[in-house]
Amino acid sequence: MAASLRPMALSSSPSAQPGAVIGIDFGTTNSVVSRLAPDGTTRTLRHPMGDVFRSVLCFWSGPGAVPMHAAGPAAIEAYLDDPFDTRLIMSMKSYLAQRSFQETRILGRRFTLEELIATFLRALLAPFKDELAAARIVVGRPVRFVGETADDALGNQRLVAAFAMAGFADVQVELEPAAAGHRFAMRLERPATVLVADFGGGTSDFSVLRFDPGPPRRVTPLGHAGVGVAGDAFDYRIMDNVVSPLLGKGGTYRVTETDLPVPPSWYANFSRWHLLSLMRTPRVLREISEVAALAAEPERLRQLIHLIEDEASYTLYRAVSEAKVGLSRSEQARLDFRHGDFAVEATIARADFERWIAPELAQIAAAVDAALHDAGLAASQVDHVFLTGGSSLVPAVRRLFESRFGVAAVDSGGEFVSVAEGLALMAAPDGDASR
Repeated sequence: MAASLRPMALSSSPSAQPGAVIGIDFGTTNSVVSRLAPDGTTRTLRHPMGDVFRSVLCFWSGPGAVPMHAAGPAAIEAYLDDPFDTRLIMSMKSYLAQRSFQETRILGRRFTLEELIATFLRALLAPFKDELAAARIVVGRPVRFVGETADDALGNQRLVAAFAMAGFADVQVELEPAAAGHRFAMRLERPATVLVADFGGGTSDFSVLRFDPGPPRRVTPLGHAGVGVAGDAFDYRIMDNVVSPLLGKGGTYRVTETDLPVPPSWYANFSRWHLLSLMRTPRVLREISEVAALAAEPERLRQLIHLIEDEASYTLYRAVSEAKVGLSRSEQARLDFRHGDFAVEATIARADFERWIAPELAQIAAAVDAALHDAGLAASQVDHVFLTGGSSLVPAVRRLFESRFGVAAVDSGGEFVSVAEGLALMAAPDGDASR
């Protein structure tokens, strides 16, 4: 029998909290900071633009060619003001477990990945200096980092190192879905087994947890699994099916009377935020230009070059993301984008979008199976399913869980703040996830 629920309460017993705790959800797309105070109250620490802080950096050359930078909304504003002479860094978290990414050069200066993330973290946390003083820091990480060759141990090591560079040498690292589960568990009145699905920008993570509301509250982790696909992968499918064909994908070029396919790898990189920087190099741009000269539709490839050179990617990705959000609300959505004489004016049907993301849905379903297998449980033994993160709003994602666990068992909420709030709760004496 499913356990009963009571209204959400984001505070624990005041007597149970020995000191302030800061939960930090450093995300692929967005980052959130939450505080558990000594009196047991939990709140998201707000930036001027709101609870959510975009996980981006922007660099430009200042006086004397000294590199200047901004983070979050300020980075986006700086980039949009001058896309030609700035360098926008996105999806830093996606590189954490990739040994192939060691460093990059920005305005002539060498930056390691840890340095870039530390630079971002300092900006993220700067407004909360007073709250951070003497607080315990709890940081989230995915169950599985992004990438086919991801090294999860390396990802964790780099994450901790980045926080150390930012001035936080002693941090507690917890799994992000388990953190979201702690937030959800505040509703529980009776012992229950909960599957938590946390959908980020780069990863989808799942934890099966057994909760006993106590007192004292006890949490037993039963199983975990994760996969490196989520919101960014859904955006990629829209880019790949709607935008990339207008830029030459699927076309041909002729060499010595032989028709050859336009290299599809260009579009795989162009359609993924964190890989686009690999294309803005003289070598790649020269290769595209050489193929364009021999292509059946050269103008499409020249448009691809213009978008890369003009750094128009952010506004294009934003339009794609808005279309994806629209498909969560309606059976169809518009994708409208214009840059110079290149335009995308397309109506996307939800049915087509769901067909495009079918491979990702299958990977998510397999990861859910893996989490249940790790826990040694059948779907029928799960009392509640809690969905959080932006992609939990995609109807096809929700249906996947409703068909397996039943509509009544599936709940959602706090799509962008539940992990940060749960991380803070996990550090409370009655929120120890290690039991």
